[in-house]
Amino acid sequence: MSNTYDTLLVENEDGILIVTINRPKALNALNDQVFKDLIQLFQEDIDPNVLKGVVITGAGEKAFVAGADIKEFLTLNSSKAQALSKRGHDIFKRIEYFPVPVIAAVNGFALGGGCELAMACHLRIAGTKARFGQPEVNLGIVPGYGGTQRLPRLIGRGKALELLMTGDMIGADEAERLGLVNKVVEPGQEVETAKETIRKIATKAPLAISDIIITVNDHYDQTKDGYQSEVEAFGRLAESEDFKEGASAFIEKRKAAFKRK
Repeated sequence: MSNTYDTLLVENEDGILIVTINRPKALNALNDQVFKDLIQLFQEDIDPNVLKGVVITGAGEKAFVAGADIKEFLTLNSSKAQALSKRGHDIFKRIEYFPVPVIAAVNGFALGGGCELAMACHLRIAGTKARFGQPEVNLGIVPGYGGTQRLPRLIGRGKALELLMTGDMIGADEAERLGLVNKVVEPGQEVETAKETIRKIATKAPLAISDIIITVNDHYDQTKDGYQSEVEAFGRLAESEDFKEGASAFIEKRKAAFKRK
């Protein structure tokens, strides 16, 4: 793994990778370099086979990611804008399908691209000061990194349309009530709670966790048959050493020792 990124701080804590978007003066806004660093990290540098999970958070106390860097949008034409959107879709889908848990620890504003990044993660832990929204309509555009697709999946069509068309922000408690957030914690506890969740998941069979991520995502992918993905995963795992170990441990009333095999 590369030791240095221009916009990310990356630390491995006993198999849990803590990834911090590190542009606090810009409220951690997603610019070209952030995307380059995320692509480098998730597509080239991380070996998921040696990780329990990944936590993504923002530097400082004000923002997780407060949106995209709008200054970079001003020179876009149609083709450049589509390429920018496609790049965002590609890296966020990479995160969405990453084979170990990826949890967003939302410690402040998660707006626009920041909300889209959080939604691409498998789970979201939010501090009480977190704020979520897709305010792109205020700029005359639509979300470009999957917001119009993932938000309805998480909170339903009607409420998603309301938030997308009004550009309103919602707090952490409402986000939890709607299903956008999995858990709300006190400020400063977001990362630790995310790590605790990953440690709990890490006690389960890792191959099964990876296939759960794939099969659930395939349900929402119009190019995939989620039910068929489940059938194939069930058959694949039935031949795994982890399944034999898990079943034996259950019968013998002992803790399973999974080996990702």
